[in-house]
Amino acid sequence: MADKDPAEEIGELSNTLASIKDVLDLDAMRKQIAALEEQVAAPDLWDDPEQAQKVTSKLSHLQGELNRVEALVRRLDDLGVLFELAAEEDDPDTLAEAHRELGSLRGDVNALEVRTLLSGEYDAREALVTINSQAGGVDAADWAQMLLRMYLRWAERKGYPSEVYETSYAEEAGIKSATFTVKAPYAYGTLRGEHGTHRLVRISPFDNQGRRQTSFAGVDIVPVVEQTDHIDINEDELRIDVYRSSGPGGQGVNTTDSAVRITHLPTGIVVSCQNERSQLQNRATAMAVLQAKLLERKRQEEAEKMSELRGATTTSWGTQIRNYVLHPYQIVKDLRTGTEAGNPTAVLDGDIDDFIESEIRWMRRQESGAE
Repeated sequence: MADKDPAEEIGELSNTLASIKDVLDLDAMRKQIAALEEQVAAPDLWDDPEQAQKVTSKLSHLQGELNRVEALVRRLDDLGVLFELAAEEDDPDTLAEAHRELGSLRGDVNALEVRTLLSGEYDAREALVTINSQAGGVDAADWAQMLLRMYLRWAERKGYPSEVYETSYAEEAGIKSATFTVKAPYAYGTLRGEHGTHRLVRISPFDNQGRRQTSFAGVDIVPVVEQTDHIDINEDELRIDVYRSSGPGGQGVNTTDSAVRITHLPTGIVVSCQNERSQLQNRATAMAVLQAKLLERKRQEEAEKMSELRGATTTSWGTQIRNYVLHPYQIVKDLRTGTEAGNPTAVLDGDIDDFIESEIRWMRRQESGAE
């Protein structure tokens, strides 16, 4: 099959960009940026540090989005000129440069198009992520810690702030569980497809006979609760325990019982926080985590009811979603989208954008009922 004509492909990219601009509504975005800039300039902005952080983060995100679109428009204009120049001067080096830029631009436009698919009710929220070790003993605990590092590295690569609220260390190695937030707009919409069970196959570093081990870890993604959310929690339905924070190997992190564990008795949901210095701060953070999990539970129940009314079957992503094979060969493969990567080391170092983008498209097809 012959390569597509560059002019034709540039035209297609131009049409895609035009659709993206319509969806993002750049005029509305500019007005929102101007309003946020006024808020940032207010002398009393930092009287409420938490609100100030949200305002500045949202402003930075919108400015980045606008600059990203405008930069792609400029690059597309320049690309047409570059192909014309290469043809006029019959210059193979310039032509090769133009084709390289076309490939790069195609990838960047496709990535931005994925962003426009994040239109769910909570997609614009920050994300609250919980990782739990599952079957596989000490290897599963080690695997859970590897996944924690993978997501934190991904956030770091993106420039997204993250905060670990609680880490429960396993006795021999790794972690039993960890909870953290990714504090960036659209973090929930971006990451929600990572929800489910992740399977690792490797030669166990904890087996003195060097046998192959399969281990599992679960990833739970929920949107962070905002002030507009209405989640009623009856204090009588809570069991609150305080304990001393501990680190790897059971060593004490502090000398006071400042860590807090909250159990919501009706649902059995348990949340913990040991990140803050005071028991009061840890309790407030744990309550916020509990609210987020109850909000997601409520959202899922409502979605199931709507599906029943429509006569549809609900799709659950809380099953095994991805395999990470380190032995006897090396591959990472998503079981839903078929996306593969032959370099697990890079994936485990946070290079997961290809998986995230393909699962966002897959989820949109599932939600729209497309085959």
